Amino acid sequence: MRLSSRASITLRLTALFATVSTVVLLVLGYLIAGAVEQHFEEQDMEILSGKLELTRHALEKVRSQQELVSIPQLLDDSLVGHHGLAVVVAAPDGQTLFATSGAEFPQALLDKPVRADARPIVWKTRNGTPFRGISALAATGISGAPPAIVGVATDISHHEHFMRSFRVTLWSFVVLAALLSGFLGWIAVRRGLSPLHTIRRDAAGITAHRLDARLALQSAPAELADLVATLNAMLERLEESFRRLSDFSSDLAHELRTPVSNLLTQTQVTLVKPRTPEEYQDVLASNVEEFERLSRMIADMLFIAKADEGQIVPSREPLALGRIAEELVDFYRLVAEEKGIALSTSGDGRMVGDSLMIRRALSNLLSNAIRHTANGGRVTVAVESCAAGVRMVVANTGETVPAEHLSRLFDRFYRVDPSRHRDGSHFGLGLAIVKSIAEAHGGEVAVASADGVTSFVLMIPENSSDPHLQTAVARRLSCSHAGDSHE
Repeated sequence: MRLSSRASITLRLTALFATVSTVVLLVLGYLIAGAVEQHFEEQDMEILSGKLELTRHALEKVRSQQELVSIPQLLDDSLVGHHGLAVVVAAPDGQTLFATSGAEFPQALLDKPVRADARPIVWKTRNGTPFRGISALAATGISGAPPAIVGVATDISHHEHFMRSFRVTLWSFVVLAALLSGFLGWIAVRRGLSPLHTIRRDAAGITAHRLDARLALQSAPAELADLVATLNAMLERLEESFRRLSDFSSDLAHELRTPVSNLLTQTQVTLVKPRTPEEYQDVLASNVEEFERLSRMIADMLFIAKADEGQIVPSREPLALGRIAEELVDFYRLVAEEKGIALSTSGDGRMVGDSLMIRRALSNLLSNAIRHTANGGRVTVAVESCAAGVRMVVANTGETVPAEHLSRLFDRFYRVDPSRHRDGSHFGLGLAIVKSIAEAHGGEVAVASADGVTSFVLMIPENSSDPHLQTAVARRLSCSHAGDSHE
């Protein structure tokens, strides 16, 4: 319901363009009409001023009452050929001394003469003829006689007729121009927004099976280049997340299939014929092992899932990493001695973090290092402290890990050689948990392998009030190069 009430960008821009164009044309038309009207008024004033001066000059030559009687004839002669011109001369007592035929002046104009340079007055006669006129005092040459009142007016019918036609033409043009501007604006907006329609069409073609498709950045205008680049970056993240989710689902199904299949097969075989209590106990004990394996796997997956969603909030307590490393090395010493592996630890560092998580991360790294170290090899744990944070390095001798595998060692269920180390107690989540713990503390984990030495580097800030916001800072920790090997 709400979508239908939304005006499109095209409609909004078209309406805005048409409105602006109409306002500009209206203002322009108003200015032109005013300028034309002003021009006509100036023309009329030039004529009126000239006739007023002519009448004044004629009155100045009157020296007696007898000469005043001849004024009408004199003025009639001077006004011959001036059609539409009306002149009236009145004495101060109101007596009309001279008036052209059909001259109708408003009494207010004759009662109160104004300056010759004042704005003229417009009025209409009884038959509807429009006039524009002025009035002024004109002195005579009669000694002691008061000045006469002279009114001069001109017929402006042709002016008003022209202005009516001009206004009709002008406003018709304004309306047509506004409509045309709106139409052209609509076309311009449609063409301007065509890249958006192209982006929409291309985006509509991207499905779960075509996440590798990208929007064409080269054909996008400069204003949309950042938007297209952002959408492409989002598609890359979606493709990566979808791929990892798909791989995770496949790996999880594969990992769960083995213990479930073992449980099902063993139970079916047991039920084929009656068994002794001891045999049932053996079967149940075996099932318990499989259930324990499944339980550990599910717990680890829940931990990683919570870490990915930012739901793992480490506790904050002072930690002495050197002592933690020594305790874990002592714990794994018996396992290492069975394989003839030499264990050693060095260095110290302090940080504020979650003790259980840090122990789990370092324990996973140690367990992984011992498991992949050949008999007679060695595993070292080094702890370094610098101004930006602490750095724990677990290094072991053994086969060099190919470079193409290094970037995926921290993926869930990933194994460099799937055919090896399938003893049932390890299922490829240890390093993924290490990465989640590091990121929960605002740090990171890295790996390097060269010349028969593989080093896992765990870097964590010493103190982070909001670990999830400090990950980018922790990535710049540089006590020394993350890929250094420690023998």
